[in-house]
Amino acid sequence: MIASERSFARRIDLTSLQLFVAVCELGSIGRAAEREFIAASAISKRLSDLEATLGTPLLYRHARGVDLTPAGESLLHHARSVLYSLEKMQGELSEYADGVRGHVRVHANISAIVQFLPEDLGAFTREHDAIKIDLEEHLSSEIVRAVHEGAADLGVCHVPEGTTELQSLPYRHDALVLVVPARHPLAKRHTIDFSESLDFDHVGLHTNSSIYVAMHQAALAEGRSIKLRIHVTGLDAMCRMIDNGLGIGVMPLRAFELMQGGIGRGLKSIALKDVWADREIRLVARDFSSLPVAARLLVKHLHSPSAPAEALAA
Repeated sequence: MIASERSFARRIDLTSLQLFVAVCELGSIGRAAEREFIAASAISKRLSDLEATLGTPLLYRHARGVDLTPAGESLLHHARSVLYSLEKMQGELSEYADGVRGHVRVHANISAIVQFLPEDLGAFTREHDAIKIDLEEHLSSEIVRAVHEGAADLGVCHVPEGTTELQSLPYRHDALVLVVPARHPLAKRHTIDFSESLDFDHVGLHTNSSIYVAMHQAALAEGRSIKLRIHVTGLDAMCRMIDNGLGIGVMPLRAFELMQGGIGRGLKSIALKDVWADREIRLVARDFSSLPVAARLLVKHLHSPSAPAEALAA
């Protein structure tokens, strides 16, 4: 900061800025004085001093109240930004003083919830037991929309193509496999192209899920369709249906491995050769730097340090 900028910063009085904003919001020095419990003459003096410091009129004064000059409109914009930043700073510092508290609203897809988040969130809450995490399962497309609209602080999902106006960070990699009964004709295969599975009945997730969308696009590229026999809402239900001979299915490898000791015991996984079967789960937010302290701590805990934040907007 150069000397002239330091001098300007020292001459600006924060209390005067607060009173200026109050006068602008209420349109009257008198009404602002009543709300702020200060004499109208004292506010008028501070505003005059502020105008003298800035070297320009900020208000048009008239019998009905005040109106903003062009310079006043500009100052109001900047004053609100400064005061908001101060409030945010106070809130964050008080969180540190009291031990970081608060709650983080997280929306995640089924792949992240089944495979990775239980261990990661468990470790985080053991370190930060005063922070509450509200976790909801949603489809990836719904997660992106919720984060964009402010319904969630943080999303954990596969980022759909064409997503804009969000930032993302890497979280985990996710490999999809074809799951078949142990006695299925494909069970002896170690790797397979997804197109080879299209001759058989499938058990699939919701048609808007990222896994089903990828399968559907792959089938269309081959000029074929998926013989979808049953829709299920969870990976455990998919395994049970496959185990009972109702079809084959595509799911994340680690999710299948976690189920092998129970409902996936009689099933076999086959690695998919397709490029789309190797996926990345990402953390998404409107702006990571503006998240509350508690949310930023969670992002730091979950974020893979291998890659920097990247804006999804073109």
